[in-house]
Amino acid sequence: MKEITFTTTFNAFDTVEELPNDVQDLMTQAIEARKNAYAPYSKFRVGVAIALDNGEVIVGSNQENAAYPSGLCAERVAIFYAGAKYPNAKIVKMAITAASDTNQTTAPIPPCGSCRQSIAEYEIKQEQPIQIYFMGEIGAIYKSESLKNLLPFMFDKKFL
Repeated sequence: MKEITFTTTFNAFDTVEELPNDVQDLMTQAIEARKNAYAPYSKFRVGVAIALDNGEVIVGSNQENAAYPSGLCAERVAIFYAGAKYPNAKIVKMAITAASDTNQTTAPIPPCGSCRQSIAEYEIKQEQPIQIYFMGEIGAIYKSESLKNLLPFMFDKKFL
């Protein structure tokens, strides 16, 4: 047996104001999108804004359903819409923010496993990394240069 070690690197910003101007704008749009979340069951609202290489910005928010598996996370709402509306555009970066109706989220909230897999599909398809910025309601923002930092053992089409 041998041990394998993976190291990932993230940049951390203390506040939204420390972000580059274009990312501040993207995060502001994600915060606005978060307000449109339909989260009557989890009381956990997520907003995302995706910057495409064609200059378009796509936003999404989580949409829940009483039949829990039928809902959809904000990241997948936005990424699937971007793929349907602009199938040839590349995703350059995405901003994600999450807030709870019951307690203040101060730690950066990364995408869930299903969303990571969906983002991976697009990163692999476009053969270009996607910068991912994520935060809670307030506080620090983490930046990943690629989905590979969040999902080092990606499952993709090469395994099929």
